[in-house]
Amino acid sequence: MKRWEGLEEFVAVAEGGSFTAAAAALGVSTSHVSRSVSRLEERLQARLFYRSTRQVTLTDTGQIFLRHCSQLQDGLDEALRVIQDLGSTPKGLLRMTCAVAYGERFVVPLVNEFMSSFPALSVNIELSNQPRDIVQDGFDLAVRLGHVPESRLVATRLAPRRLYLCAAPSYLERHGTPRALNDLDQHNCLVGTSEHWAFVADGKETLVRVSGNWRCNSGKAVLDAALQGFGLCQLPDYYVYEHLETGGLRSLLPQHAPPGAAVWALYPQRRHLAPKVHLLVAFLKARLSKLALYSSGVDR
Repeated sequence: MKRWEGLEEFVAVAEGGSFTAAAAALGVSTSHVSRSVSRLEERLQARLFYRSTRQVTLTDTGQIFLRHCSQLQDGLDEALRVIQDLGSTPKGLLRMTCAVAYGERFVVPLVNEFMSSFPALSVNIELSNQPRDIVQDGFDLAVRLGHVPESRLVATRLAPRRLYLCAAPSYLERHGTPRALNDLDQHNCLVGTSEHWAFVADGKETLVRVSGNWRCNSGKAVLDAALQGFGLCQLPDYYVYEHLETGGLRSLLPQHAPPGAAVWALYPQRRHLAPKVHLLVAFLKARLSKLALYSSGVDR
């Protein structure tokens, strides 16, 4: 279209600082670039460059026009990349991070399954319970649990995540079953990373301070202590659902269960997402959602 003619040449001159540099970048003659820019100025009825024998500089109008043209060019480049990637497959290195226990049990096996279909893909997975700066540390993707505070990241919900208050039958036989939140004061609570447990009371989420004679910052260790009958625990579904199914643990105070959180995929804010990222996110969402559906029936 005629109204688009000269835009590419104009941007090349502005970025290169001369008609000669623009011609070299575009692979055309200097005279072609000069004519294209002049015709563009005629159509716009505005002067875009100050020209001298030594340099070419943008006018105020040219600076404003350049900002808009750069956005158009970025959009065109983005459209071309999207079309090119429609038929592409995941490849190259994908760096991702996830919490240790959830990563070991669920994410890593699913990533391995995903990789088996894409031999050109390499994966570097860092399992850590310490928060990482995804952008600064160069990660393509992070799987996070609970609430997501990073506003500068894109967040895709992969699956629900629920907390369960539970205990082994052997503990309940010795110490009784709590019937209300106030009863927790009379029980030995196995404290993990937080001594405040989340519940719902009178329709509102509330935190209850708990205490006991056992504490460890490992969810797996808390689970083992609960199975041994040491006390009550509050753990995410992926730790306890199998034991609730088999009767090794019993769910307590379901009427006060806190609102469900979620498992999230986080990645940097980018207009164009590489196939290795968006396909893996879609795969994780499909598989983890099925797992969540299975574990949602464990209340008992």
